[in-house]
Amino acid sequence: MTVRKSTATCIALAATAALAAVAPRPAFAQAPTASRLALTPPMGWNSWNKFGCDVSEQLIRETADAMVSTGMRDAGYQYVNVDDCWHGQRDSLGFIQPDAGRFPSGIKALADYVHARGLKLGIYSDAGSKTCGGKPGSRGYERQDALTYAKWGVDYLKYDWCNTEALSAQGAYLTMHDALADTGRPIVLSICEWGTNKPWEWGPSVGQLWRTTGDIGASFAADIDRGNWKQLSVLSIIDLQPPLRRYAGPGHWNDPDMLEVGNGLTPSEDRAHFSMWSMLAAPLIAGNDLRSMPPGVATVLTNRDVIAVNQDSLGVEGFRYSTKDSVEVWFKPLAHGDWAMTILNRANAPRHPAFDWKNEAVNDSLSGRATAFATTRYSVRDLWSKRDLGTTQRTLTSELPGHDVLMVRLRKL
Repeated sequence: MTVRKSTATCIALAATAALAAVAPRPAFAQAPTASRLALTPPMGWNSWNKFGCDVSEQLIRETADAMVSTGMRDAGYQYVNVDDCWHGQRDSLGFIQPDAGRFPSGIKALADYVHARGLKLGIYSDAGSKTCGGKPGSRGYERQDALTYAKWGVDYLKYDWCNTEALSAQGAYLTMHDALADTGRPIVLSICEWGTNKPWEWGPSVGQLWRTTGDIGASFAADIDRGNWKQLSVLSIIDLQPPLRRYAGPGHWNDPDMLEVGNGLTPSEDRAHFSMWSMLAAPLIAGNDLRSMPPGVATVLTNRDVIAVNQDSLGVEGFRYSTKDSVEVWFKPLAHGDWAMTILNRANAPRHPAFDWKNEAVNDSLSGRATAFATTRYSVRDLWSKRDLGTTQRTLTSELPGHDVLMVRLRKL
């Protein structure tokens, strides 16, 4: 969701002092929440990027069906998330009702439909008085809304940050966290305040994921100017992530926003976008129309080898190892001694990178892992072409098209 209606908020002095005392969390830390939700990055679909406010019961039902028929459910996607504009008005007791025209059967019936397909239902609200789309927000109604969501069978709440004047972000999200916890139903809380109040510093004890940036746009390299705000490109968002990796881990994830795969990027850009979100251990929340998805887009979203990198149980974000001539090399330590490596070509034109393993020393102080290429041999598996590329005894070379990636998995021999 956008930040167009937000204003800067002040955090109470006591909260600021508490934040300053929070020590950075290692990526492999235990999830701090008692429920132990989202031990790997959440995977699902959200309506906003493609449909905006044009949501309906029919769309969500058809999307749930498509998630099954396209193989996405079997590839690991769980959540079907309704974003803004599902809301009607509050009843005489203050309980939120769905828009009867858009959701005539109600949200409980919709949740039952989604659950019957082996999936989970997500919903959207806002910490402010109104949502970004002008619908009723949860401010002052947190406990009523949480009880309502639990009664409906909701499994995931995306909680936005529009119309939040004079609110403390940490306090507002903690209020909803407590309200959800008191329902007794496990509901993932997605903190969507765009990184404005450094949610990575307090989010691990409040929710399972937190947005680190403003909204993404369907653009790989250039931000999209919307007048008084901008949608960020894939590359712009990637550049904001490296300092934050130490805050993420099982049960608490940095969220660089939803995927734009299938929303107008080139096939190479779709592949690069999906690869980098997997390297970043980011939530994989698709945002395209699953009902009319071209085979090439489905192939990207259901690449199980790449998804396995994202869902790796070690839970460590990847890091940028080197940059030269618009080519970046990223590494991500994986469980059982494996590594993922992605070479990203940021340029429009092709590049011809070469990586001589024996001359490289990859050390990750965060996870305490090192590759030791000089003394340890690894097999090299291309995760997109599904080809074995030999071992680390031979220099890795590639002709890499513009805005594309080479992504490999290294396995110790």
